[in-house]
Amino acid sequence: MGKIKWWYPLAAAVLLAVAALVQQSRSAETEAPAPPPVLIIDAGHGGADGGAVAADGTLESDINLDIALRLEALARFWGAETVMTRTGKDIAYPADADSIAQKKIADQHARVGLVNNTPGAVLLSIHQNNYPATAPHGIQVFYGAVPGSDALAEIAQVNLTEQLCPDNRRMASKVDTGVYLMKNAHCTAVLVECGFLSNPDDLGNLQSGGYRMKLAAVLLASYLQYIRGAAT
Repeated sequence: MGKIKWWYPLAAAVLLAVAALVQQSRSAETEAPAPPPVLIIDAGHGGADGGAVAADGTLESDINLDIALRLEALARFWGAETVMTRTGKDIAYPADADSIAQKKIADQHARVGLVNNTPGAVLLSIHQNNYPATAPHGIQVFYGAVPGSDALAEIAQVNLTEQLCPDNRRMASKVDTGVYLMKNAHCTAVLVECGFLSNPDDLGNLQSGGYRMKLAAVLLASYLQYIRGAAT
């Protein structure tokens, strides 16, 4: 998906467009601010695990990574501290991970370790949905059990719906306990299903670089809105 340095001018324009979502007023206080949290950007799947596959062969893992890279670039542009669970298509697995199942398990354990060993972590995991029928569509945000996760999910769900899919009726919901990363993350954590690869309209949007940039911008705006609210 190429280099991302050309994103910076567009990043500025996109962030300005969503700035209304973020509370930016700051009072002049003498007390030193608390250390900022660290945004953990998780591009779901990757390596031997391509995730869901669209009818045209588009891999979920590739779309997840592209959105994650854009989000990370925008966050750095904004000055937010970030850590990524992966930055490319390939994943380094342990030598004894022979099967795809073993590689998936090792990768998930590594991601959980990264998240739980990062002080101040806030996890944002990027995924795409899929369904046997083509009708289901829309964005949905899921939250983990750690306090604050539901608040971040609600903010992101509202912002994503208002900015990208006003007809979306999906609501922020508690994540299924079978999602290993979300179940074992000891921090505020949300998982964003950005659309359905099985729905032609959603897939068309997700294949657009401009749309993926908007997704990344609204996700960042939601994160900033959340941490500023949590700090007050």
